[in-house]
Amino acid sequence: MQSKIDISGPRNFTDFLYRLLDMLILSMGLLVTHVIFDAEWRQTSTLLLLFGIVFFQLSASHAGIHSQQRNVSLSGQLQSGFMAVAGAFILIAMVSNLSNRLHNLADRNFLLVWFLITLVTFSAWTVLLRKFLTLSRNMGFNRRKAAIVGTGPLGRSLARKFHSHGWMGLDTEAFYGDDAGESAIEGVPFRGDVRQLIEDAKAGRLDRVYITLPLSMEPVIREIVDELADSTISLYLVPDVFAFDLMNARQTSIDGLPAISIYDTPFTLGDSVLKRGFDIFGSLAILTVIVIPMLAIALAVKFTSKGPAIFKQKRYGLDGKPIEVWKFRSMTTQDNGAVVIQATKNDVRLTSIGGFIRRTSLDELPQFINVLQGQMSIVGPRPHAIAHNEEYRRIIKGYMLRHKVKPGITGWAQVNGWRGETDTLEKMENRIKYDLEYIKNWSLWLDVKIVFMTVFKGFIGKNAY
Repeated sequence: MQSKIDISGPRNFTDFLYRLLDMLILSMGLLVTHVIFDAEWRQTSTLLLLFGIVFFQLSASHAGIHSQQRNVSLSGQLQSGFMAVAGAFILIAMVSNLSNRLHNLADRNFLLVWFLITLVTFSAWTVLLRKFLTLSRNMGFNRRKAAIVGTGPLGRSLARKFHSHGWMGLDTEAFYGDDAGESAIEGVPFRGDVRQLIEDAKAGRLDRVYITLPLSMEPVIREIVDELADSTISLYLVPDVFAFDLMNARQTSIDGLPAISIYDTPFTLGDSVLKRGFDIFGSLAILTVIVIPMLAIALAVKFTSKGPAIFKQKRYGLDGKPIEVWKFRSMTTQDNGAVVIQATKNDVRLTSIGGFIRRTSLDELPQFINVLQGQMSIVGPRPHAIAHNEEYRRIIKGYMLRHKVKPGITGWAQVNGWRGETDTLEKMENRIKYDLEYIKNWSLWLDVKIVFMTVFKGFIGKNAY
């Protein structure tokens, strides 16, 4: 997490070249689309291209695809690029549908092909450019001299990242700060205090300075910022918020005021759309396959014990709001109040088929309906009974943070063996640890991985009673 204090002047010529290339990619994509549809280039084509260029520049600026590429990973660049291209084409589609004149040319299929060609071309260019820049930087070209202010764990971690991520093209020249008591840190020389830093920066010996001092040293930080305003150095502040146990921390702003989230959802708007789409299509596909088995299980539950086939239990959902989770009834009792006793081995409350459907997770199949309703996700932390939430939130640090995402039918904790009865505090702590690890590291690919792991080893658990 780093915030740039911009004292380095206007953008250079490279930014102009990037934007020029964007226009070229859009133009070539539109031309190829005309060829595919055997369409003649007309005045409306030129107008459509102008809309595309303007909208893409607006979308690209919002996604930040041209800024700070040296600090962003390839996957981050590709994700930003996708958002920029998708945002531009959503605006193009809106304009096309509002204009009868444009709609004659830019119908849905035409725009979809143009979008796909542009997206593939832009992504390929991003990958090739990153490979070229990495190669050239590894050969010693296009590199920057960096200095780190602060010799604590944060500064040392930053130095290790610069060293291991060669694609950044950053050479850590020196550490600065209070007397480090050692001549070198992480293989980088310690050169002196803040006054020495300012002298070296103004003398042009450095290109970038990263401040990793504790926030309690605000006067020193302010001195560095004020002094280096009289230079062309690029100055970055890396806040020492990592002393906290962060979860999906990101930089944001409140009406222009910079802010850093400490606890937050892992999903941006685009991520939310992707995950919801995955949930809808996945649950629909699964329900079409299991609808007959579900009817059979419902009949078996109904005819082997008294009570409804479906048991709805109140649990906490997204942001800790109560939801009703659907399950096939597996017990003779339906605990749903202030006290809920977990099922145990040879539990006398289990129905004749209750133990079997619990061990094989068949009792949870109705939760795909919860997914379609938007209350749950296919993958996420397993929801606990409200009584258990109220019990454990008081004794396990960060327990309620698992509700920053929708609860899931399966989860990272379950495929790692933490499924079923949690009869000790240690078991629940381990489950929560994996739940929070999932939230911190969420990606669509992680969801896919968990689904596959569930298919092969997650349905049946020795601790599920």
